[in-house]
Amino acid sequence: MLYAHLVLTPMRKSAKIPRILKIEAINGYKVYCAFSTGEYRVIDFAPLFEQWHYAMDPLRAQLLEPEIFRTVNLNEGTLQWPSVLQITKLSNGMEFEVPFELDPLVLYEVSEPDEERNRKYLIGSLVRNARKAEGITQEELAQRSGTTKNYISRIENDRSDIELGTLIKIVEIGLGKKLKIQVK
Repeated sequence: MLYAHLVLTPMRKSAKIPRILKIEAINGYKVYCAFSTGEYRVIDFAPLFEQWHYAMDPLRAQLLEPEIFRTVNLNEGTLQWPSVLQITKLSNGMEFEVPFELDPLVLYEVSEPDEERNRKYLIGSLVRNARKAEGITQEELAQRSGTTKNYISRIENDRSDIELGTLIKIVEIGLGKKLKIQVK
């Protein structure tokens, strides 16, 4: 039986703009996050603080203190530090304090894939291993399941998303296996 574990990610109206859905862990100045793209990513702030010259700015320099950095939390899809307050001025002259936060698109762009967490959700390696265990080629699997060799290759190399119906067709018809999906 071929097991697939799927990540169910809520869709947002602006699905093209990556948002942080969950902080998985904080280790030193590394923050491990689940993004709305369906990926787990790591944001390593240590080099970013240097690159962005945080030590030169009294407000941002507060984040260099480990105990303050660890106060990070999630607010509307981005990271914010409630103990680091900045003053925001409106065009009408009103001023108020808001927690320091960083744009989620910037955080996505400076982050790296969390290979360890992402590995368990890669369908491609499951399909490849099952195909090889059956002793068939990508071409043969494609013919059996009504797809193309190119598509099977993209799936096996995690270069393409796959619809559940197509996955069932590849596994149950093409490989002659049963697909079992578990949500734990």
